[in-house]
Amino acid sequence: MGLIKSIKNLGKNTLYYPGCLTKFVLKDINDNYKKILTKIDIEYITLKDLEVCCGSPILNCGHEEEAIELIKKNYKIFKEHSVNKIITSCPACYHTFKNTYPKFLEKWDLQVEHITQTIDKAIKEKKINIESLDIDLTYHDPCHLGRYCEIYQEPRNILKKIGNIKEMKLTENYSFCCGGGSGVKSNYTPLANSIAKERIEMAKETKAKCLTTTCPMCYLNLKENSKDLKVKEISQLIIGEEE
Repeated sequence: MGLIKSIKNLGKNTLYYPGCLTKFVLKDINDNYKKILTKIDIEYITLKDLEVCCGSPILNCGHEEEAIELIKKNYKIFKEHSVNKIITSCPACYHTFKNTYPKFLEKWDLQVEHITQTIDKAIKEKKINIESLDIDLTYHDPCHLGRYCEIYQEPRNILKKIGNIKEMKLTENYSFCCGGGSGVKSNYTPLANSIAKERIEMAKETKAKCLTTTCPMCYLNLKENSKDLKVKEISQLIIGEEE
């Protein structure tokens, strides 16, 4: 699907980097984004098992030296495969590549794009036609994509093609965290679940039929804690997946 390689290439390559959670846990979401990139005629490579974690979780835990090792290893692999642009579907990876890598790598010169930016641009250029599902939905801004990187409109532009957006009372730069990030889900599970349930109640107040987000961690934590509100990752809406 797409131009998928794991070999050295003398040209300039666009890398699709799904992030660890999407690659190893949400394989259906990973496949969705590959289909979407192919649909909008973007030639890309994947590095499968060659690439390593972006380093965000380790850095957030305070292990800077170990994180820098991962950063340097990734950069070496990217350069060996002539990568000059990274498209990622993970907000944490996007923030790390975009804002953190330049702090530790003087020679960092790769373009970085979150996949909602890619899709939004493709819609404007009429490279993809997204079918309307004619549903009322509400959007949860992931912390890394929103407050960290100020990407608010691109996901909403996509969702406007799918249905009617009903905004929650805490949104964009005032968005309420899903509760799953920064190790909270792993180390303080009851707290993470409690926060997710509070966010779900905010979504229900909008009377939307579906809560959607662009972050794999947000998606998993919100979905796990939602009993009667449908929770979808944005690619599932674009592809039009059935329950």
